[in-house]
Amino acid sequence: MSARYSAARISLRTAGIMVVFTLAFTALMSQTYRMTRPQIEASAQDEKMRLINDVLPPGTYDNVLLDDFVTVGPTPQLGLDRGGRVYRARLAGAPAALVLEAAAPDGYAGKIQLVIAVGTDGRLGGVRVTSHKETPGLGDYIDPKKDRNKSQPWIGQFTGVSLGDVAPAQWKVKRDDGVFGYRVGATISARAVINATGRAIEYATTNRDTLFAAPNGGRI
Repeated sequence: MSARYSAARISLRTAGIMVVFTLAFTALMSQTYRMTRPQIEASAQDEKMRLINDVLPPGTYDNVLLDDFVTVGPTPQLGLDRGGRVYRARLAGAPAALVLEAAAPDGYAGKIQLVIAVGTDGRLGGVRVTSHKETPGLGDYIDPKKDRNKSQPWIGQFTGVSLGDVAPAQWKVKRDDGVFGYRVGATISARAVINATGRAIEYATTNRDTLFAAPNGGRI
């Protein structure tokens, strides 16, 4: 009995120590998260602004862009299954451009996330890939950081293009009788980004007035 009693006491004491350790560790992790959360959020905001500045030069607007947005629900034209945000750039209070979150659902290795800027004149400010799983060294040239042609990255061909320059039916790779270039051996990646960009510029042009008129932070 004494041996069993001692074993039970040891087991209870060990369990108690583990509970205390778990509670202490959880509290420590929670405190660490609370302390680092502002830095993490600030870093995420900085990265988002870096991408936005790549597609929309800072001198073209003067409002606090990340604070001026409208939320859209599921929007097939933008490839957004769960919705997303459209940021509104203004200059001296007047509409200047829309910056859209979008996605190409048909990449070679899955969905390709994009950020696309469209000016009020209907021209693309630029396009950037925010995340993808395309094949390294092959289809990942859609991301200018991975594109080996640093002087003329593939994705730069969209800058300044409008629907007046390229009709919706021509937003294709040249191989498909469209007007946009691609890299041999990775047509699917290029095709996906081109199709998504064409749909996004059409969406922005068609819904521009509604998007700018919507209440800040509202949902349409």
